[in-house]
Amino acid sequence: QVQLVESGGGLVQAGGSLRLSCAASGRSISTLIMGWFRQAPGKNREWLIAILQNGGTTYYLDSAKARFTISRDIAKNTVYLQIDSLKPEDTAIYYCAARVSHSAPYNSWGQGTQVTVSS
Repeated sequence: QVQLVESGGGLVQAGGSLRLSCAASGRSISTLIMGWFRQAPGKNREWLIAILQNGGTTYYLDSAKARFTISRDIAKNTVYLQIDSLKPEDTAIYYCAARVSHSAPYNSWGQGTQVTVSS
């Protein structure tokens, strides 16, 4: 099972940008579907975006297309989430997760990184 550690969260003003990182160990991210999720206080977890084994992108949230970009560095075994034009409603804990295929569940999760956007 792959181990995941997120970083890069913090407090940012509305309109700013952040790049979150998800460092993986135990398995190459090139063999996995790597996804980003978020959960705001009192709300259900939202699936945002994923990067596939072939490097393609899948958006789970249509509204993520405009401001969220996923990328990866296979040599560093790290996946990134770039969030631009941050809004207060982006405040949440952001998690990365991994699964082996579209038919498998996301069964490896990081501990999350807090993103807080001030207005």
